[in-house]
Amino acid sequence: MSPLQQPILENLVNQSIAFISVFDKTGLADFARVLVEQYNTVIISTGGTRKYLAEHQIDSIESAEITGFEELLGGRVKSLHPHIFAGILAETTDRENIVREKNDLNLPFTIDIVVANLYPFEAERDALKEKNACTSENFDHLLHFIDIGGSALLRAAAKNYPAVSVLSNCRQYSSFLEELSNTEGTPSLAFKKRLAYSAFSLTAYYDGLIAQAFADESTAFLQQTKSTDGPLKQNMGLPDLMGLPLAKIEDLRYGENPHQKAALYGVATQLPDYKCMHGKALSFNNILDMQAAWQIVVEFSESYACAIVKHNNPCGVALSETSVDDAFQRALDTDPVSAFGGVVAFNDIVSKAAAKIMHSLFLEVIIAPGFEEDAFDLLSSKKNIRLVTRELPKPSSQVPLEFKHVSETLMLVQTVDIEKRREQEKKFAIATQEKPNPDQMEDIAFAWKVVKHCKSNAIVLAKNKKTVGIGAGNTSRIGALENALKLACDQSKGAVLASDGFLPHEDNVYAAAQARVGVIVQPGGSIKDGAVISLANENKIAMITTGIREFKH
Repeated sequence: MSPLQQPILENLVNQSIAFISVFDKTGLADFARVLVEQYNTVIISTGGTRKYLAEHQIDSIESAEITGFEELLGGRVKSLHPHIFAGILAETTDRENIVREKNDLNLPFTIDIVVANLYPFEAERDALKEKNACTSENFDHLLHFIDIGGSALLRAAAKNYPAVSVLSNCRQYSSFLEELSNTEGTPSLAFKKRLAYSAFSLTAYYDGLIAQAFADESTAFLQQTKSTDGPLKQNMGLPDLMGLPLAKIEDLRYGENPHQKAALYGVATQLPDYKCMHGKALSFNNILDMQAAWQIVVEFSESYACAIVKHNNPCGVALSETSVDDAFQRALDTDPVSAFGGVVAFNDIVSKAAAKIMHSLFLEVIIAPGFEEDAFDLLSSKKNIRLVTRELPKPSSQVPLEFKHVSETLMLVQTVDIEKRREQEKKFAIATQEKPNPDQMEDIAFAWKVVKHCKSNAIVLAKNKKTVGIGAGNTSRIGALENALKLACDQSKGAVLASDGFLPHEDNVYAAAQARVGVIVQPGGSIKDGAVISLANENKIAMITTGIREFKH
């Protein structure tokens, strides 16, 4: 210990000490002033924080005066020193009599409060994304925004929460001061444990952000795993370890049912990618159905598209070459009864003509890239309807993942179903002697895209680029077909029938033949394929096999 340090350290004996090192200084001056003036707390701080406190006439000791080392490597190393971390990590039982360590460091003080937050890695990454500047060169720039000292301080303090209060967010300042007031300056163990939970949650989230950025930086990253001899190889694998950084966006009124609590979280983001422009707050079920409807309409880019969803299944989907109002009316015609209380999505701006049709109906949500001014004025005259805008997705080379929570401890992870439809359609095979005509080929492509978004077992009947019958979420395929045929009635004549899975028995073809269906599109691959195709030939029904199934659970 240098002679310069000795008197400084000795003056810290039996003092209440706070170590403060923050990037975000929101509310810090008022908070630190209360610590100093009301609780006689000595503050140790790093360079930038100490300068800020001095500007607000708040005394602090710079960490370099304690450690004997100035900031190293241009500020990369500031707080990482045994003096600091031993002071944080000393357990409650050791605090009254700090022992001499193996390196003869005589530490006469301990740290009671750690206040730290982290470099804005997420904000910097988002700024690059906003500029479409997420290049390899700029990724190297992001490395400067990975916090090391702050994360280490938070983790050390949280680990030793029985002895240390750790504040990781400026929003905690007021509740901490309230706790000090209520407990005569000694926070309760339960309170400090909650602070530790928040700190570990932040560092886990932060590290997850960084890991995700590394994954996103390379299109092939998530497709790489280690080969047996060490180097990486391409084999479409998923990583052995995965973090899922989740940030709460907002609390919801309730979950799927009113007795369930719920909140909306974003993966590595603080903002949703949609904006509710009018109406009541979105509910848990609204968001689920909104996403389901949106995923359908963004399948189509060359026509106006509309999807109406009820309980996470489409009850009507249609395309139009002329207008969004025509697309909506055609989608509504599929099943106007089920559309009551539904969620409607468009892939283009909602027109006044479409708004006039929808104004007379009870709908929960309308989501679209935008609304004409007159359309918004008309629809927003209804107090409760939610009007939501969302940008159409931009082309991306990244490999997205989707997560499904299946139990308290298990999560299923898979790549998102983004099979290039045009390339897939080139692989469609005609399995029968009867061949579809050009108009039916367009309906085949349309129906196959829609059936992908229906819960299995699913059947979609389509004609003239609109659904005429949908059977979804059935426990048998024939049941799904019967439900679709009931909705279609006479419109099944000449229609395309799309099945998300192979046809396991001839009964589906019998039912299709009786309804005078024109074309069947299905994956194929059943042991009954020969019999199914033979029966289709007998009834002069064209059949397309896709070679890929589209189950959705």
